[in-house]
Order: sequence, then C-alpha cells, then structure tokens
Amino acid sequence: MSTVPTIEKRVPPLVRRGLVPQTRPQRILALATFVNMIGSGVFMVTAALFFTRVVGLPLAQVGLGMGVAAGAGLLAGVPVGHLADRRGPREVYLGMLVIQGAAMGALLVVRNFWLVLVALCVGELARSAGGAARGPLVRGIGGDDLPRYRAYLRSVANLAGSCAAIATGFAVQFDSRPAYLALVLANALSFVAAASVVAALPALPPVSAPPRTNRWAVLRDRGYVAVTVLDGVMSIHHQVLLFALPLWIVGHTDAPRWLVGATALANTALVVLLQVRASRGVDSSDAAGRAVRRAGVAFLAGMAVVAATATLPTWLAVAGIGLGVCVHTVGELWHTAGSMELRFSLAPAHAQGQYMGLFGFGAGLANVVAPTVLALCCITWGAPGWLLLGGVFLVVGLVTPEVVRRAERNRPA
Repeated sequence: MSTVPTIEKRVPPLVRRGLVPQTRPQRILALATFVNMIGSGVFMVTAALFFTRVVGLPLAQVGLGMGVAAGAGLLAGVPVGHLADRRGPREVYLGMLVIQGAAMGALLVVRNFWLVLVALCVGELARSAGGAARGPLVRGIGGDDLPRYRAYLRSVANLAGSCAAIATGFAVQFDSRPAYLALVLANALSFVAAASVVAALPALPPVSAPPRTNRWAVLRDRGYVAVTVLDGVMSIHHQVLLFALPLWIVGHTDAPRWLVGATALANTALVVLLQVRASRGVDSSDAAGRAVRRAGVAFLAGMAVVAATATLPTWLAVAGIGLGVCVHTVGELWHTAGSMELRFSLAPAHAQGQYMGLFGFGAGLANVVAPTVLALCCITWGAPGWLLLGGVFLVVGLVTPEVVRRAERNRPA
C-alpha cells in the first residue's frame, strides 16, 4: 500500500495549501518581513504629518530632508552588500535592523531640523544596506523553489502594508500629537521585534569568492548594470498608482474621491492574492525577460485606459479607472516576478550582496525621480503624458529580453 497519503497527512494543512512556507527558517523570515513592513508602512504614510504637526518643521524642510535622506540611502547598498557576502548576511541584516530602530527612536526626541536630517539619513542608509544584506539571506533559505518563496514574501509585505494603512487611518482620524508619536514608536519597536525574529535564523556561511576576483565585480559587469538601468526605469510604475492616479482622479476626472482609496485597496488585494501565481514558471533569466516584456505591454494598455477617463462621464470614468488599475496591476505582478528573478539569477553566488545592492540602487533612484517624472507627464501633460510614459514602459519591456540574453552570455567567469 502506498505511503504517500500518510506522508501528506503529516504536512500541516496551512503548509499544504501554500499559506505558510515549508521550512522553519522560511517562516521566521516571513514573520520578520511582516513585522518590519507593518512598522515601515505606518511611518511612510504619516511621516509628513508627523514632521509638520509634531516636530513643527515647515513642509519645505520636510520635503528637503526626506529627499536628501533618500539620496543618501542609495549609497549604502553595494558596500554593505559586499560586507554581507564576506561576513554573512544574517549578521549584517540584523545589525541594519537595530540601526533603523535606533534612528527611528531618535525621531521621538529630536526637534531640530539638522538632527532630524541626521536621523533620517542614518535610517535610510541602514534601510538600503539592510535590503542588500537581505537578498543573500532570502536566497540562502529560499530552498529549491526560490521564485515561489520570493513571491510569497512580497505578498506578505503587501498584506502588512494593508494592516498598516488601517492603523494609520485611526491615527489620522484622531490627528493628535500622542497618536503620531505612538506610530513612530511602533515603527521603532517593529525594527527591534523584527531583529529579534531574525536572530532566530540559522547563520549562513558566506560563499568563498574565486581567486583573483575583483572586489567590486558588479561595477564591471556591464550586462548586469544594463539590466539594472532598465529595471530602474520600469520601476517608476510603482508610483503610478500611489502618486499620479490620486491626483488624476481628483483633478482631471469626474470620478468620486472615494475611488482613490478603493483603487489602492484593489491593487494591494490583487498583489496579495496573485503574486505567487504570477511568479510560476519565472525561474530562469529568459523567462524573467519575457515576463518583463509582458509587463511593458500591460502598463501601456492600463495607462491608455486611465488616460481616456478624463473626458468620460462619472460612471464610465469609475469603470475605466477600475479596469486600468487591474490591467496595470497585472503588469506589476509580471514585472515583480521578472525583476526578482533577474536580480538573483544574473548574480554570482559569492557576490549576491553587492549585486543586490546595485539592483536596489536602480529601484531606489526610480523612487526618487518618479514624483517629478509623473507630475510632468501624467498631471501636467495629461492624457498624452500617460501614453508617452506607457510607451516608455513598452519599449523597456521589449528590449529587456535581448539585454538579458547578452548579460547571460557576457557574465564574468
């Protein structure tokens, strides 16, 4: 008699259904991700309100400080990623979480702009560096089905973001100093809690580099640099629904304002439910390139539908924006699946950290320039700007498979 049914019964139902990762280290990192992203999501949504209403800074100084900090954070990925390659990713990631917690805790007591700027820069440097160290950690414990586990972690992060949005909604409703201070304290404690969870992970020994390997090999890998540039341009799409669409709904359409929250909720729900499924089969560089190409087509289609809503009556504008958001989210799912695979598969095992750091630099730079690009294209130029940016995404998607193939052929020995 077959023993397969007996073995299957030993697998917990949540694991069998894919709701919980298979191994204990995978579950630990997923829990740390959830805790970390709840705290970060809470702060990101209410940061401007905290600095203006509690700290008492002018809005111009808030924007300057956050912009400078974001730019400073871009510098840490590659060197700290290299440190993670040589010293072990768990230890470096753990240290970055602690530094983030300390920087966030400092914001509870500082009231001077320059001290706030220092705390923000330290926090952003640690955040960027932590992302570079986390990459090798994910690869090390991801197991044989790494693409599925990466997709699972992204779903967890989006679910945490939804929970954070609910918490911030209550705080904004109270609109009081204690409420905003409580959110910042919660974020600081979330880093400490995430570090405590990460400490339970087994240590991963660093992979030895081949003899005569250049210390900063990623900067000489032209193929990987080219893929990073293309991915950075495509990553501007992450701000389309967060930044451009709300301004478009309120200022350029007859759609009701409640649609802003509804579209954000729909996007998050689709990512949580479908990211793992969208990542199936995206387990090689070629498959990842094709996924990014499909994403470019979806972005153009979704943005064209949104652009058309400016001249539509209310109910058609609501339907058009809803359809555009769904199509755009499909592109987001495909791009994320392809991007996550490329950043891992094109990087050598001994230099995962510094390669992750460079890839993160591209995505981070996209977040810095995205508001300006979207404001110019989608809000100032209107419908033609939406089509122009969608066309840029399409071109990037079409050329990515060939650039990926060249990067594969010319990878350093």
